Amino acid sequence: MAKPVGNKNMGLLKSVEERALSKKMEDDQKKHPVGPAPYFHKDCMSNILIWLPLESLQNSRFVCKPWYNIINSRTFIDSHFRRSESVLIFLKSVSRERSYPYSIPFPFSMTSMPEEQGNTFSVEVTLIQANSKSVPIFGPHIAGNSSKFLIQFMEFKEGKITVGKYNVSCLGNIRATCNGLILLDNRVKKGLIVMNPVTRKLITLPLGTLCNYHKESYGFALNHVTRDYKVVHLFRDEFEYVTCETLDLATRSWRAVNGPSFGLFNWFGHAPVSAIGALHWIPNYDNSDYIVSMEVENEKFHIIPLPQSCTAHDRIMEMGGLLCFVTHEDLNIDIWNLKTVHEGIWTKQYSITKGSLIDMVPLFSLRISGDVIFRRKEDGSFHAYDFKSEAMRKFEMDKECIPSFGSYLPHVNSLLSWTPSHYVSD
Repeated sequence: MAKPVGNKNMGLLKSVEERALSKKMEDDQKKHPVGPAPYFHKDCMSNILIWLPLESLQNSRFVCKPWYNIINSRTFIDSHFRRSESVLIFLKSVSRERSYPYSIPFPFSMTSMPEEQGNTFSVEVTLIQANSKSVPIFGPHIAGNSSKFLIQFMEFKEGKITVGKYNVSCLGNIRATCNGLILLDNRVKKGLIVMNPVTRKLITLPLGTLCNYHKESYGFALNHVTRDYKVVHLFRDEFEYVTCETLDLATRSWRAVNGPSFGLFNWFGHAPVSAIGALHWIPNYDNSDYIVSMEVENEKFHIIPLPQSCTAHDRIMEMGGLLCFVTHEDLNIDIWNLKTVHEGIWTKQYSITKGSLIDMVPLFSLRISGDVIFRRKEDGSFHAYDFKSEAMRKFEMDKECIPSFGSYLPHVNSLLSWTPSHYVSD
């Protein structure tokens, strides 16, 4: 049976179209031959890389040499820091069953050293490995009965709290934070550690004056004049005087300085706040009429009266480059700003009047959005006050992921280091 003429014509037409398309593709290839990927200027590439999540950014450094140079440049690190939002860093206790043995035989060998599970980075194991070729610097036990912790952080965004993990473990407490760096106890050799938990780079600091944990306070700040980081140690001596010693990371040596006047401090419960070129302490648990401030550059102490007495639920914090005093006044919460240490003049900037505010404890201010984060004493819930909408909103959170004990410190996940090439510019 003969095929219909129409079908024959359709097949011929399709064949002609396919040949024409094939010819066009061959011509296009001759005009635009396939070659290497198009070149992007490093500024353009930097603008693309800056949007990557932090964990992806760390891996991207090793894709190629141009990317490595971009990500490790001061310009990129500075830009990344300025666009990074604040988080709360904290320690999560790890049960002994899951952690490695705390006792390490003396003298040790590399084969007897405990191994971390998975890809967890152990601060103590790293220090031991760094000193493995030298004479051992610790006794039979590096930590005694100390607990092991995982360093984690809380992110506050889109009405939810997300718990982030650095996959870093340690045995010591976090004493202070500054520009993405943390100040840790050194449990391998008595002293301190400065570390960036994101990059996992760390250095050890010598031992200062030994003191009871509850009778001392550590501050950590950047000297914007010398561009060097400084550790400040306040402690109560045997005569109940509050003494001060400081350490510059450039020299890594402690120096005794003139401390605050006798009787100013009754406790060291709150970590000091770094703002307006100084470190600031609330010296009493309740009914404090002043704060004690120490200028980072010249190491001079000042007494700055508060606009009203500070109660147990009030706090000071850095907000928008200024020092702020967040205080409960009747049923409201007032926020006062201090621009300079020398003037000592507080200016009321905001007054929060909506919601149940009596047991709202201010924690810190978000760097980018400017919201103030509160934690309610009654149930441990977290809230944020949005100044634009003048609304207090409650965060959704998984309570099983967030410890009900321990301290939370404001932190910024950054690529900064303590070396001069990584200092954030003004």
